[in-house]
Amino acid sequence: MEKKTEGMLSPYRVLDLTDEKGLLCGKILGDLGADVIKIERPGGDPARSIGPFYHDEPDPEKSLFWFALNTSKRGITLNIETADGQDIFKKLVKNADFVIESFPPGYLDKLGLGYKALEKINPGVILVSISPFGQTGPYKDYKTADIVAWATGGDMAPWGEPDRPPLHFSHHSQAYLHAGADGATGALTALYHRYSTGEGQQVDVSIQESVVHCLEHITSNWDFRQAFARRGEGRNPAAGHQTILIWPCKDGWVSWSHGGNSVLAPSLPLIKWMELEGYTDDFLKNFDWNRPDFARISQEEMDKIDEPTARFFMAHTKSELLEGAVKYGVMMYPVATIDDMLENRQLKARNFWVELEHPELGVSLPYPGAFAYSSEVSPGISRRAPLIGEHNKEIYEQEMGISREKLIILKQAGVI
Repeated sequence: MEKKTEGMLSPYRVLDLTDEKGLLCGKILGDLGADVIKIERPGGDPARSIGPFYHDEPDPEKSLFWFALNTSKRGITLNIETADGQDIFKKLVKNADFVIESFPPGYLDKLGLGYKALEKINPGVILVSISPFGQTGPYKDYKTADIVAWATGGDMAPWGEPDRPPLHFSHHSQAYLHAGADGATGALTALYHRYSTGEGQQVDVSIQESVVHCLEHITSNWDFRQAFARRGEGRNPAAGHQTILIWPCKDGWVSWSHGGNSVLAPSLPLIKWMELEGYTDDFLKNFDWNRPDFARISQEEMDKIDEPTARFFMAHTKSELLEGAVKYGVMMYPVATIDDMLENRQLKARNFWVELEHPELGVSLPYPGAFAYSSEVSPGISRRAPLIGEHNKEIYEQEMGISREKLIILKQAGVI
């Protein structure tokens, strides 16, 4: 079902030329109410081949990856490498506020569709370019993948075991998602600037730099302790022991870290709870939790704390531990699974999950809803992701006035 609602960006139009590296940028703008037109090559975007797929059936119209990142968009097919395709694109640009793209630097310039050409057509247009390493610099022509972005962005070295290579921990393209969000931020900043000047501009987003911005957990350690975390050290590079962050329990896992008297992870409330249920020994009862050097206690001492803690967690379910955490003031929370999140009463109370109809599949699927709420106009999903060329007739024929006969010719020529 499509909801026709007014949004924060309802007056604005976006032409989305991105592949998987920038799809989230258009989704964010669309959820904010902009009219986002996803432009794919004839036959469909290669990102449609990225799984997982609905019912594990590989099909360009059943990619859940595509579904997730292309909501709130209309979709057309257009080959901008043809002369006719370029003419159509230029006509679309006349009424567009944003063009977002993730081609290699210089690709649009070679087609005569770079920023210098677009601003002549529409001086107010904002071009958002998302690329692996930005539009300038010695790496600008290098290609990337998520693993490359995390490695070159510095957020791979700290993760993994100390005697093994660095760990790439993301499953899907997390670096691309960060870059897409940065692209949306840059687009809206440029729009604000346009209010003052009337001028558009090109926004240059480097995926590598988007990852670098995720290094606060590394840079903060340097600021506080003049030390960098090494693999296997936990969160504190100056610690004399390794820290367990995720603990198994009866039906899953919980997130908890002993921190002594730290305001970020005070241990004493948990220890008092453990004592009430008989899980403390003489070592825990006599341990000075207020000692200022807790971060530097020996591994032997830490093991004596961890062993009864592990037994305590394994004796309880996630729901029991959550209930107790609230009761005793423990900064601990169960690790939620997908099923847990779908049934989470807090998310249900805020109507977070949105059911979108997929008539072509004969089902409705749950989607994450608004990323924020507003007292005036909240963001929200307006429609499911488009099928290949789903809105060709609506946009080309009804909005642009291209005749049906002309569209048939363009289709036969591989333009649309």
